[in-house]
Order: sequence, then structure tokens, then C-alpha cells
Amino acid sequence: MQWSTRGSWAAAVMLTILAGATTSVMAAPAADSKRATAVFAGGCFWCLEQALDAVKGVVSTTSGYTGGRIAQPTYEEVSAGNTGHIEAVQVVYDPSQVGYADLLKVFWRNVDPVDGGGQFCDRGYQYQSAIFVQSTQERRLAERSRDEVAGDLNAKVATVITPAGEFYAAEDYHQDYYQKNPARYNFYKWNCGREQRLKEVWERS
Repeated sequence: MQWSTRGSWAAAVMLTILAGATTSVMAAPAADSKRATAVFAGGCFWCLEQALDAVKGVVSTTSGYTGGRIAQPTYEEVSAGNTGHIEAVQVVYDPSQVGYADLLKVFWRNVDPVDGGGQFCDRGYQYQSAIFVQSTQERRLAERSRDEVAGDLNAKVATVITPAGEFYAAEDYHQDYYQKNPARYNFYKWNCGREQRLKEVWERS
């Protein structure tokens, strides 16, 4: 979430949020033999985490950073755009209940696929939408779904499909933020225009 360009109200809210923040970093959850992982980026990881948590068959979600040049990046480093990381969500799911193709459908409905400069009010490379594939099968499904979305919207899709790399869990205070701080989260989400833009994009399809 990029607050510096969104006015004094954003700065005040972010200062309040960070006042009670811890700086420890969670370890990313490991999947067992009956579980699989997927990694998606869609701007604010708080918002994407909420959407994916609601999917039946999703076991856990972890907000974090991936695709960058340094190990164990901090939120401040990533949000400043100096590390090459993207805010992302790692999903652990049960393939017997939900497939990768189903997760892709949820992902697309929670991003603006035609925006290549970030997502909603959060601007910059670190907030772009992306699918981080871990196999040829995931790439095939991701590319097929991208082409379907391009057809549905009659527009070029800016969302990146790229090989998955090291994923670093974000600081503890970012995990399940929408549950821990619902008032602040909803204030941010509304003022960022996320729901409004999603409705505008997907009502056309």
C-alpha cells in the first residue's frame, strides 16, 4: 500500500497503523503432500489475501514479497520500489477441494488486468498484478486464463506471468490485516477505490 502519494489523510492513517506494528518476519507456510501452493500479486496484499481466504479449499494465505534482488526485504524497502520485489500472496490449498484453475478465476476477478502501472491507488512496479507459476502446467493454465480474460474484456492484459522465485513473508502486522484491523482496512480499501474499479472492469465482461 503506497501512502505517500495519496494525501495527508493517508499519511495520518499509516502512521497510526505502523505505531503498533512489530518488525518480525513470519516464516512462509509449507505445503504437505496433500496440499499445493500458488503465488499471486494484485496490488495491496491485504486485499488479495481477504479474497483468497474466502475460497473453499484454501488452507492459508501469507502476505509477502517476491521477485526482488535482496533477501528478507522489509515493507519499507519494498514499498519504496528499490528492491525489485512485488507485494504478493502465497496460497496453500487443498487440490481435492479447489484447483489451480479455480484460484485463477478468483485472482482475475480481484485485479484490474489492464493496468500495467500498479493496482488501483497503489502505483509502481511493486504493486503490479502478476501470476508466479511453479510448473509448466501452471503456466499453461495461467496463459489460457489470461487469453480468456483478454477476450472477455476486449483489451490487452497487462498482468505478468513469470516463474516463481523466493517468497518472503511480510512482517507479522501485515498478516490477516483485514481481520485484525477491520475499520482501518475498510477505510483504506474504500478510499483506494478498489471495489469501485473492480465493478467497473468486470461489469463489462
